[in-house]
Amino acid sequence: MEQHFPKGNKTRIVIVGGGFGGIELAKKLRDKEIEVIMVDKHNYHTFQPLLYQVATGGLEADSIAFPLRKIFKGQKNLTFRVAEVNAVQPLNNCIQTSIGSIDYDHLVIATGSTSNFFGQDQIQENAMPMKSIPEALNLRSLILQNLEAAQIAPDPERANELLTFVVVGGGPTGVETAGAIAELKKHVLKSDYPELDIDKVLIYLIEGSPRLLGAMSPQASKKAHLFLTELGVKIMTEARVQSFDGNMLSLGDGQQIASANVIWSAGVKGVVLDGLNPEDVVRGNRLKVNEVNRVDGYENIYAIGDVAAMITEEFPNGHPGVAPAAIQQGRQLAENLLNIIEHKPTSNFKYKDKGAMATVGRNRAVVDLHNIRFQGVFAWFTWMFVHLMTLVGFRNKLVVFVNWVWSYFSYDRGTRLIIRPYHKKVPHEPAKVD
Repeated sequence: MEQHFPKGNKTRIVIVGGGFGGIELAKKLRDKEIEVIMVDKHNYHTFQPLLYQVATGGLEADSIAFPLRKIFKGQKNLTFRVAEVNAVQPLNNCIQTSIGSIDYDHLVIATGSTSNFFGQDQIQENAMPMKSIPEALNLRSLILQNLEAAQIAPDPERANELLTFVVVGGGPTGVETAGAIAELKKHVLKSDYPELDIDKVLIYLIEGSPRLLGAMSPQASKKAHLFLTELGVKIMTEARVQSFDGNMLSLGDGQQIASANVIWSAGVKGVVLDGLNPEDVVRGNRLKVNEVNRVDGYENIYAIGDVAAMITEEFPNGHPGVAPAAIQQGRQLAENLLNIIEHKPTSNFKYKDKGAMATVGRNRAVVDLHNIRFQGVFAWFTWMFVHLMTLVGFRNKLVVFVNWVWSYFSYDRGTRLIIRPYHKKVPHEPAKVD
């Protein structure tokens, strides 16, 4: 394959992925006497914590996306390209991409994660994931199309399928998505669909473990359960999905739920590039790294963020797949790479846990900050503030803030648009809007 970017005399660091970790790493290398090349299959950074709001009509997609080229505007030592990375060739110190071969002195894999269906092909084919903007827009279209189709369904059973929403996975994403759909039902559907019997809109949240938000405190879990119950969500814990054919979801205990809307947030797995040693891939499809984020068995290949598993006594399964961990790893790796290039000692990564939080809906959220735990209205405002500050770009912060203020006072969600109809292959005729 033709070589892209002939290599010069400067040390070259290639970063694959423009997520939180990759961006932080690249920014910390600004103005250094090195060459930085970033490759991503999209030309934008996605603020994944708010994808569920795009999927449920609360925000437009461009309010949680930011152009990568704009982030690095003026960074003269960085070059960005939109490309798919097909494989790594460690022996040749290069990556094979859709635009050609790119040599590196140091390679950083920051490819993030994708939905994990745990080998259940039928569920993967029929359920709706939500790990990217295109997936969130597909889900938004499906929800709105099925609401429209329910108005003209030929029989009550089909209408009930179209009006039943099942969220699989009781982590923060699942809890927030179920809460958002419940608020949509409570505040929006009554006015948008006056002829609709609102009681026929059913929302289920299915979790395989004994409680929701398993990584958070028992207080947060209990309160989130209460909040969702108050919103009318039917919560099923210690329940495992056995199959889903597009219309009927079956659980391991034999229960069945007729639904055309199954949203999958039950797990994630790292996006590992081809060409690396399979023995380095551990639980969650993550790359095993040492305490300077170097991939085991390689001298100049590193991994950060969701795709990296740094196994320690404190984190036997690796660090949590959250933005603060990726950002801190990116920052630390930048320092270590500069030290390696200058033949100086490196320092081990130490994760500073800033806590966890999740919102359930209007004036409802749970926050765990070390030994401080609180729920309710103040937690909700805290959640909003933290997410606004973490968004990339002033415009995005302003647009999201204005949308939230408008939604709070108007009880409305303004982006209920089917821009591109989503056509799903199911036994029944898919919902279509011309």
